[in-house]
Amino acid sequence: MPRFDNQTVLVTGGTGGQGSSHARAFHAEGANVVIGDIDAERGAALADELGTRARFAHLDVTDESSWSAAVLVAESAFGALNVLVNNAGVQNPPATIEDTDQATWSRILDVNLTGTFLGIKAAAPALRRAAGGAIVNIASTMGLGGTAHYAPYVAGKWAVRGLTRTAALELGRDRIRVNTIHPGVIATSFIHEPAAGAVAAIADFYSPEPFAIPRLGEPADVSRLLLFLASSDASFITGSEYVIDGGLLLGPALQAEAA
Repeated sequence: MPRFDNQTVLVTGGTGGQGSSHARAFHAEGANVVIGDIDAERGAALADELGTRARFAHLDVTDESSWSAAVLVAESAFGALNVLVNNAGVQNPPATIEDTDQATWSRILDVNLTGTFLGIKAAAPALRRAAGGAIVNIASTMGLGGTAHYAPYVAGKWAVRGLTRTAALELGRDRIRVNTIHPGVIATSFIHEPAAGAVAAIADFYSPEPFAIPRLGEPADVSRLLLFLASSDASFITGSEYVIDGGLLLGPALQAEAA
């Protein structure tokens, strides 16, 4: 029996490289999937591809009313909401703190942090009505260390960690588990294409050659971990952080001849 039969999952940023992988993975495991995104054309196309157990919800994660509407789509179409994946995120163009304007700072935190906060706020009552469920916030390895030239993104992802732990404490007695996933460098357009206003892409700064597992991650790698955390297999896990980075944060894996 598929792990998510008769369950409904809302994935934000659902048309992106990781988001679309997550939506397809949950659908393949039997879930009803609501694809939340600001890109209506791509969102509707993905919902059509997946078929009758999928819906598109136009979702601006920085807008509280947009969140209410997306949760309503899930409950109206499928009767309940059981899992929220806070996956939507944007990257700032690389710049020093001194060269980062306040508008950029505010925009990145609005999407990556406030969007996650609003998602938890909107989904919690629906998950409670469903007698419990799971929230998984997609953070980043940049939320576990400092990274020069990405201050807004780093700050937002660090803050998501604290928000996740607070939500886990507040919602645990309602049988709602809240965890984070911290992906490293995952092979999507998010890291292969420059952020708006940037010349270089994140991938230009990272070679997987020194990683313990010397390759870039694939969206499916993250999706498999996500399925576990959202499922009943992880029923005793909350407020936890899962790093999936091929060993990026461990430091370089020196070869014997170089040691």
